[in-house]
Amino acid sequence: MSIDPLLDLLRRKARHTHRELAELLSLSEAEVKARIVEWENDGTIAGYQAVIDPELAGDQDVSAFIEVKLTPERGGGFDRLAFRIARFDQVVSCYLASGGYDLMVVVEGSDLREVARFVSEKLSSMDGVLSTATHFRLKTYKENGFLLEHQDAPERLAVAP
Repeated sequence: MSIDPLLDLLRRKARHTHRELAELLSLSEAEVKARIVEWENDGTIAGYQAVIDPELAGDQDVSAFIEVKLTPERGGGFDRLAFRIARFDQVVSCYLASGGYDLMVVVEGSDLREVARFVSEKLSSMDGVLSTATHFRLKTYKENGFLLEHQDAPERLAVAP
């Protein structure tokens, strides 16, 4: 089963008005509003946010993708520990993943040392965390479905005969 078309439109561009959404989906404005309110109340829609280009915004924060291997807990698997990790202020996102590690954790800090302190003092020292591998974000090309194209047009070289 695929995602509801109204949710899909909101995910792609949450700034549509109720009227625009109703017109796009051949629904009434009241129906669109009621469905959105219901999803906000039941947690289907967890929140709204702008996608910010860090370079254009002058954001100097450091982001890191941290692979985390865990020991699953009896009766709960990875959930309890994953939610403990996700509650840290530094954690932006936390995903259960397949492959060579169990969690992919996205962390932000003001500099490399802050992220390193988080990994060494908080994350790696938790019971159940077997190992971590940290990868720092160097540049963002696409964020949540939005291409961040802010590059200047390349200079053209003069062609000599």
